[in-house]
Amino acid sequence: MDGKLEKFLRLMEIADAFFAVFDEHDRLVLANRHYREVFFVGPDEYPDWPTLMRRNFHARRGTVISSPDFELWLKGTLSRRGKVPFRAFETDVHDGRWLWMTETVDEDGWMMCLANDITELRTQGRSLRQERDLALRTSLTDDLTGIANRRFVMERLSEMMTRAGGSPQTPTGCFAILDVDNFKQINDRFGHSVGDQLLIDFAQKISASVRRTDCFGRLGGEEFGLVLPRMTPLAAMGVVEAMLREVSTHRPLPMHPEFRYSFSAGIAPAICDEDQSELYARADAALYTAKRTGKHKVCLAD
Repeated sequence: MDGKLEKFLRLMEIADAFFAVFDEHDRLVLANRHYREVFFVGPDEYPDWPTLMRRNFHARRGTVISSPDFELWLKGTLSRRGKVPFRAFETDVHDGRWLWMTETVDEDGWMMCLANDITELRTQGRSLRQERDLALRTSLTDDLTGIANRRFVMERLSEMMTRAGGSPQTPTGCFAILDVDNFKQINDRFGHSVGDQLLIDFAQKISASVRRTDCFGRLGGEEFGLVLPRMTPLAAMGVVEAMLREVSTHRPLPMHPEFRYSFSAGIAPAICDEDQSELYARADAALYTAKRTGKHKVCLAD
């Protein structure tokens, strides 16, 4: 087996394709020479993907990123990256090459990236395809926070529900609704611009805590959805309670250093043969219980 693995790695090293593997934390664990060259990764370097993209953006090399606000682009991309088992797309790099890239993600969140140089292919319709891809990304992104929007979250929830009927060893997963506490009063006190800043801060804070296999996005207003595949209710409670503690100690408004905020959450585990709308309603009912019984807490659906 070791000999076969060595042969495979040797073939990937000499192949014309660009090959890389990232772990569930989005850190590079394996890449061939072509991938390292085009994305400027040293032979003994194993950076995480956000760090790789950030340094290449500022050095104007690697992937061409047209957005003037890199951090907003990165936040939106990370909220969707690795959330589907497979995707394929075109991408440009600064040296003029045009790549066709695929991403394959396993159930543990490990990702295999494979790209081929298609610069020599006919470019007819390329601008149209790029405009289509941009429109698709925009349709899946929340305008204010830059993270995934309701449509993208509900698609990931639907995918999780199709796997309903798991065993205790491999549970289907849970769905949580998170709602910022007293948001209307915050808007009334500080103004809507500060309220928007708070929602952006909340989105960034929670996004940093989710697994690659999870999906977090804005459902609307001050409500956010969190899809937690293959997670038990007890584990989901622990994850969201940790998020609650993290947010409650944060001071998001530099002009008001004394201000802090919290959120409430309702969690519902997926049940075999249950409709998606029923799962959503149970999570929403659990959220209502959390709000009604004091806020700043997490409640599990009956």
